[in-house]
Amino acid sequence: MLGLTTTIPQFRPSPRNNQHGCNGTTPFQFALILCSFGLISIGAGFVRPCSIAFGADQLDNKRNPDNERVIDSYFNWFYASVGASTFLAVTVILYIQDHFGWQVGFGVPAMLMVLSVSMFLMGSPLYVKVKGRGSLFIGLFQVVVAVFRKRHIDGQMNYNDECCYKAPESKILAPSTDFRELKLDGTASNPWSLCCVEQVKSLKSFLRVLPIWSTSFMPVVAMSVPLSIFQLKTMDRHVFPGHRFEIPAGSFSFFSIFTFDILECFYDRVVVPLLISRYPRGLSPVFRIGTGLVNSCVAMALAAITESIRRNKAIDEGFEDDPNAVLNMSVMWFVSQFALLGLAKALNSVGLIEFIYTQFPKNMSSFALAIYTVGIDIANLMCSFFL
Repeated sequence: MLGLTTTIPQFRPSPRNNQHGCNGTTPFQFALILCSFGLISIGAGFVRPCSIAFGADQLDNKRNPDNERVIDSYFNWFYASVGASTFLAVTVILYIQDHFGWQVGFGVPAMLMVLSVSMFLMGSPLYVKVKGRGSLFIGLFQVVVAVFRKRHIDGQMNYNDECCYKAPESKILAPSTDFRELKLDGTASNPWSLCCVEQVKSLKSFLRVLPIWSTSFMPVVAMSVPLSIFQLKTMDRHVFPGHRFEIPAGSFSFFSIFTFDILECFYDRVVVPLLISRYPRGLSPVFRIGTGLVNSCVAMALAAITESIRRNKAIDEGFEDDPNAVLNMSVMWFVSQFALLGLAKALNSVGLIEFIYTQFPKNMSSFALAIYTVGIDIANLMCSFFL
C-alpha cells in the first residue's frame, strides 16, 4: 500500500504549481497512509514474538545434553541476523531510496517480503509445530478471580501432592514457595475456582519477570533514532575532509548495528567457550542486562556532552535560529555513543530475551517474547512523547 502511494497520483498529494513542495493531503490519502502503517504494525506484532519462539521450537531437544547451550546460542545468532538485516536496510535500501526514488525504494522491500513468505511456506511441511492448549489469558484471569474469591483462606497452609489440582500431562508436582497468596485457588470445583498448578505457575512467572522487564524501557529510549537524525543533519557528514561522499543521516545507526553484530558473534564464538561459569552461557542474563544498562547510561552521558558542544558551536557560528544550517563540526563525534549503544543493546536485549524465555513455562514462550516486544513499543511511545 505504501508503494501504491508513490505510483498512483491520486493516492498522494499533488505538487504545487511553480512552487516547491506539495498540496495538503486529502482525508482519503491520509487514511491510506495510516492504514498502511497500521497493517505494518499488526504484521510486526504477529511476527516478532512468534518468530523467536517458533525458531526455538525447531531446536528444542530435551534428549540433547547441550540443549540449553543450543537454545541460548540461538538467541544470539537470531539477533545477529536481525542486526545484519537492519544494517542492509539503513545502508543499501536507504541508498536506493535516496538515489532511485520511492517507487524502487518501496518495491525492493516488497519483493523481499514476498520472497521471505514464499520460503517460509515452502518449508512449512518440515517445521515442528507445537499445538496450543487453550487461551492463556483466560487461564491467568481465572487464577486472579479464584484468588480473590478465596482471599480469606489461609495461604500458609501446607500442601501435599494429593490436594493440588494438576493437568493430566503436568510434570509439576506441587506449587512453588513464592507468591503464597496465589495458592488460594485450588480448593473449589469450577473453572473459576479450581485452577491447576500450571495456571498458578504461569501467573507467578509473569509477576516474577515484571521488575526486570521494566528495565527494557531505558535502553530503547536511549537509542532514539529520530532525535539523533535531527542532530546529524546539522553536522558535517563527510567521511574525509574534501571528499564528496557523505554519510546519510538515517544510515549513521550503522555504527551501533555493526558493534552489536560484532559483539554477538565474538561473545558466542570466543567468550563463552573460554569463560568458565556455573551458567552454560558464560554470563548470566541478569548480569548482561545490568551491564547493558550501565552502557546505556554512559552512552547517554556522552550524548549529552556531544550535544552541549554542538549547541555551543551553533551559537558561536550564529546558527542558533537556523535549524537547517550545517556546522563546521564532524559527525564522527557521534561514533562513540552509537558504538556504546550497540554494545548496550547486544548485552541488554539478548540477555533480557533469554531471561524472560527461561522464566516462563514452555507453553508460554510466545507470550513471554511478546512481553519483551511490548516493552520496546512502550519505550518507543516514550521516545515520541519526549520528542
